[in-house]
Amino acid sequence: MATGAALLLLILLIVFMLQNTTKVDVHFLGLSGTIPLGMALLIAAVGGGVVVAIAGIARVTQLRLNARRTRRATTSA
Repeated sequence: MATGAALLLLILLIVFMLQNTTKVDVHFLGLSGTIPLGMALLIAAVGGGVVVAIAGIARVTQLRLNARRTRRATTSA
């Protein structure tokens, strides 16, 4: 089931990128270039996902450390 959903998502992504081939100018941190619109949007989405994943990992790590400290304080008291 998950493989089918992933395959469908991949097909939709390919169709999206093939339909959005118009070249656009991209400027980022002093760099500039021209790439297809579909690729620019894909890069932006993946970049956003990476930022969210990093924030999530940091928060989970923070909560685990806090739980470990609380557990140690409870067991030693």
